[in-house]
Amino acid sequence: MNYEQKDFNSLLGIKGLSDTMLSNHFTLYAGYVANFNKLNDILVAMEKDGKFGTPEYAELNRRLGWEWNGMRLHELYFGNMTENFVPMEKDSELSKSIIKEFGSIEFWEKDFRSMAAMRGIGWVVLYHDAETGRLFNVWINEHDVGHFAGAVPLLVMDVFEHAYMTDYGIKRAAYINVFMENINWKEVKKRFEK
Repeated sequence: MNYEQKDFNSLLGIKGLSDTMLSNHFTLYAGYVANFNKLNDILVAMEKDGKFGTPEYAELNRRLGWEWNGMRLHELYFGNMTENFVPMEKDSELSKSIIKEFGSIEFWEKDFRSMAAMRGIGWVVLYHDAETGRLFNVWINEHDVGHFAGAVPLLVMDVFEHAYMTDYGIKRAAYINVFMENINWKEVKKRFEK
């Protein structure tokens, strides 16, 4: 069964991100969906043919995580943005948890923004570990490296160049500001409450 690409065209017209950049980003995301489906189909066929011990089987399985995470991280990223900013509810369990973990919303945001501004490509993710109740801002260098196993991504920010270079060149800080102004905290809260 193939995975279906999600439609994020509702983000077109969002403040601070051009439709050209967003359309290019949606095309990149579509490539992850297509590549995941292709790899999955190839692997299913290899399994039916009993090619479990082959180098091709091993390498394609390693690549599958890259394509899956590229697809899913983009879905989470696009899904936690909105054309009409939705602020964090001040008395929500999410805001209380952020304050408990980081001392204040402002300190959490400073930490999150600082991670996003670090040199290099990747992702910044606010993770929730339901087992301990803790929250972590985490740098993900590549799609398939650095994730906190068992933790749920609440807020995902893409800081690969394709997310901002078309509109902002090398001015990543300007992109970070725009991203922070377009967070859909209602969606982030929903992920937290699950």
